[in-house]
Amino acid sequence: MILKLLFILFGVVLVLWGIYRMKTDDAFVGKNQTRKNLFNLLILGQASGIGQLLSGILCIILGIVAFII
Repeated sequence: MILKLLFILFGVVLVLWGIYRMKTDDAFVGKNQTRKNLFNLLILGQASGIGQLLSGILCIILGIVAFII
């Protein structure tokens, strides 16, 4: 039970950290922030802001599914 809550909490932290990274990170290519974030996702993968955001959403979903099962 505690592990499921910690997994959901970890997902929330990843989502918030991903949002922060998407707003503050800079990239080599791209004129607007959306293109910079997509370039970072292609180059850095999960270490980019979008990657952390998606991983956080996945952690939250898996934590909720674990509660149901």
